[in-house]
Amino acid sequence: MVAALPNGRLAIERMADSMPDLLILDMEMPEMDGIQTLKEMKRRGWTCPALVFSSLSKRGAEITLEALNLGAKDFVTKPNNENAGDGRSPVDKIRSLLVPKLEELFPAYVHGRPSEPTQATEKEAFHQANWDLLNPQIVVIGSSTGGPTVLEKIFSGIVVPLSCPVVIAQHMPPVFTASFAERLSKIAGITVTEARHGEVLEKNHVYIAPGDHHLRLHGTRERAVISLDQGPLIHSVRPAVDPLFQTAAEIFGPRCLGFILTGMGFDGCDGAVSIKQQGGAIVIQSKESCVVFGMPGAVFGVGAYDRIAAPDEIIAFINEKAGGRMVTRSCG
Repeated sequence: MVAALPNGRLAIERMADSMPDLLILDMEMPEMDGIQTLKEMKRRGWTCPALVFSSLSKRGAEITLEALNLGAKDFVTKPNNENAGDGRSPVDKIRSLLVPKLEELFPAYVHGRPSEPTQATEKEAFHQANWDLLNPQIVVIGSSTGGPTVLEKIFSGIVVPLSCPVVIAQHMPPVFTASFAERLSKIAGITVTEARHGEVLEKNHVYIAPGDHHLRLHGTRERAVISLDQGPLIHSVRPAVDPLFQTAAEIFGPRCLGFILTGMGFDGCDGAVSIKQQGGAIVIQSKESCVVFGMPGAVFGVGAYDRIAAPDEIIAFINEKAGGRMVTRSCG
């Protein structure tokens, strides 16, 4: 059964009688808005999976990030006038954004899709990094669905100052990445910013690829520079993880430590392969802790990883290799 209700209060009343398999929640509603609805669900201990709709604005981004923190699985941005000229109706645009998320998050209810991600049938033999000797000059992180919540958890536990830069490619639209950077900076207690074209990487600084831009690195280990572009979508997204990982591998080689976190699709797999081929190390998030095991699952499928870890273990790994307890180690 499918039901449509005009506000969160009525949704809560309906859920008290019959819990749905999926809740699609608008953030902007009368009487009880999306955030209030999620808070009430959390207060009652309800775990119904929820997708939220948000406006593509700074306020919309802030609300959406709070919704994810309260347990929403993912979000879809509403079409606006700026992208209205592509010939598609608002309904078609929403469908194109919503259906892939439903297929990944709730495969049992969409076209009978299996719940397991597609994985390669053969694994390439990759040399395992010597973890005890690993001394990264850069940490790169790729994530998508479920990533913001996991990243917040990770950065709430890191020990600062960091002994090398961290660069993140999170699938997220413009405006949202700036708000997310501000949020992470407050959580971590270090500088987290949207990356800028031509910026030179510095240790103890976290850079987030801005929405609608791929982030690549060029230069040398001693002076790595950020390059942003709006080239073709890669794996249907921009920013994509692969360009970041591939260029980081070219520059930093065995001094590159990469993390592939929760997310749908297989972006980041080619990048992880590049890091492994250059002698670097890759950690993938454990299936049990992922909202979607697609991206880590793709890397698992080809064998391009050194460790499988839950978020708490990822925190420990970053602290061990780049955290404040090792600040006497040089990145140079």
